[in-house]
Amino acid sequence: MLSGLTIRGRCLLAAGVAAAICALVLDERDLLRVSAFVIALPLLSLMLSGKVRFGVAARRVIDPPRTPVGSQAEVQLHISGGGALPADGLVLEDGTPHALGSRPRFRLPIVPRRGRLLTYAVTPALRGIHHIGPLRTWVGDPFGLAQFERELAGRSRLVATPQVVELAGLPAGSGLGTGEDGTARLRAGHGEDDATVRQYRQGDDIRRVHWKSTARRDELMVRVEERPWHGGVTVLLDRRLAAHRGNGAGNSVEWAVSAVASICLHLARQGQQVRLVTEDGDPLTRDIGGSNGGRDEALLDSLAAVRPSPQRDLQCSRDPGNGHELIAVLGETTTAAVAELTKLRPQETRSIAVLLAVRSWNGEDGGNDAGDAARRLRAAGWTVVVVDGPRTPIADVWRDLCGQTKSAENAGMMR
Repeated sequence: MLSGLTIRGRCLLAAGVAAAICALVLDERDLLRVSAFVIALPLLSLMLSGKVRFGVAARRVIDPPRTPVGSQAEVQLHISGGGALPADGLVLEDGTPHALGSRPRFRLPIVPRRGRLLTYAVTPALRGIHHIGPLRTWVGDPFGLAQFERELAGRSRLVATPQVVELAGLPAGSGLGTGEDGTARLRAGHGEDDATVRQYRQGDDIRRVHWKSTARRDELMVRVEERPWHGGVTVLLDRRLAAHRGNGAGNSVEWAVSAVASICLHLARQGQQVRLVTEDGDPLTRDIGGSNGGRDEALLDSLAAVRPSPQRDLQCSRDPGNGHELIAVLGETTTAAVAELTKLRPQETRSIAVLLAVRSWNGEDGGNDAGDAARRLRAAGWTVVVVDGPRTPIADVWRDLCGQTKSAENAGMMR
């Protein structure tokens, strides 16, 4: 119960107790009377303040409840009541996390019977699920000896989603489920030989050589293995803590999350089926695509809640693309990680990597490590775009990626 005393009240109570002890030691009855009054005053204030009741209620509305990082949301506090208020009015404070700024405080001398609307703005600096509240007020006595906290409204959720960048264009043959094979299907009828053949690669089974196409093109061609043609694109987010650099909102994983959000929504709005997985191949959310806005929101909510993974290495027990076209947004990628990514990917299936030179997020030169991984991925047949640093626009990276796939398609048509 004494926890309701303020510092002033505690000091006054301690002084009264000390005066009472001195009065007993010195046998001073007048001092004892004074000490009794001094002790009784904070205790009486404490008792009266604890029994104060006032008819004030509040509710909170956040508009919009889902907002991108760096964008503003408005918080509305609807105060209603009409009962008695403390003599010095009502002080309100709404709890907000540090990522949303300082805690707003309001002082209300009166609350009209029709209610009152209080508003303030928040701008999330960090992606995540933020909770605003509770809304608190304090009831005290006129002497400032006791004070009790009252909760008027609980917590409300604000989802700070990653920034989504508008992208233009698509990779050549995107969404057909295969790389060269899918592009060929787009160019030719299903009955043409070119739709199911490709250049011979070292290690291919000689029994798959297509002699008619070989004779016509004057180079060794092999049949592409037939597989169910489901189409769609799988996007992989590498969220390993050890694979990223930087701090707070400037972390390279934040760039990767924003890039993944932009790519997924862009592909979905183009009518493609998109599957989002993490570095371990597990799906992060349900497949999205078409005009289903609810699934778009589910994607952004999932990415808002993503946290870095303690997993140090890429470990794929199966093809992360599940036989479909794969776009992987990768952090620091070692030789072993490249081997993990490429060992289960069919060579004829399109594989694209957006490779972050993560050391540049710490101001270091990360080009050498990223360049080595890029060369190994390209040697395995991947299309690779290297992101040089945090200031590289996502739209420029996507444009470069589309350009590379278009060039590769044109080169294949000229062969």
